Amino acid sequence: MPKKPAKPAKVPVHRAPPPQQVRIIGGEWKRTPLPVLDALGLRPTPDRVRETVFNWINHLRGAEWHHATVLDLFAGSGALGFEAASRGARSVLMLDSHTPVVRQLEVIKDKLKAEAVTIMRGDAFVTAQGMAQRGQRFDLIFLDPPYGQDFLAKALPLCEGLLNEGGLVYAEAGDALPFSPEQGAMPDWLAPWEQVRADKAGIVFYHLLKLHEKSAETPQMSA
Repeated sequence: MPKKPAKPAKVPVHRAPPPQQVRIIGGEWKRTPLPVLDALGLRPTPDRVRETVFNWINHLRGAEWHHATVLDLFAGSGALGFEAASRGARSVLMLDSHTPVVRQLEVIKDKLKAEAVTIMRGDAFVTAQGMAQRGQRFDLIFLDPPYGQDFLAKALPLCEGLLNEGGLVYAEAGDALPFSPEQGAMPDWLAPWEQVRADKAGIVFYHLLKLHEKSAETPQMSA
């Protein structure tokens, strides 16, 4: 009898892991998941860090989000920008230089019907400089750039020309910003800034900053 042909060996199927997700913490879209594109190595601000940061902002500004103009300069997953929009920000401009990221942000915006959100593709530093020259101003700026590339040293000086009076900057980094004398001499790019709040979660160091002001009054978001 002729031998039966051997059955082909089963090839193991390697299923892609489910996409990473973060979630919106509060506001209209609370608990809505936001996908993270693994291929680009995005590192979204963790949920618990965002919860702390937005609690800080609410405390300082009385949760008056409906007047807030927001810039998310390194949008990535959009976690920070969509969080602000979810809480009722008047406008949120989200910027990223990577085309797949921008497309994903557009999909999320359409899904949420986030009319207050504008998404742009472009270089953060060139775009920020152009906006400052055109007189665009914001109440709140999110800076969550890739770590280890001195992006904050380049971005914070640009933010000086982008903030409304009394505005705040959220800055995230892989190291604490050197405000303490124990950390050595303060660099020139950090000198105009005052650290309002700061904390650490794992390898994430996060800071809430404002420009040194003549008045010590609590800042209010622009009308």
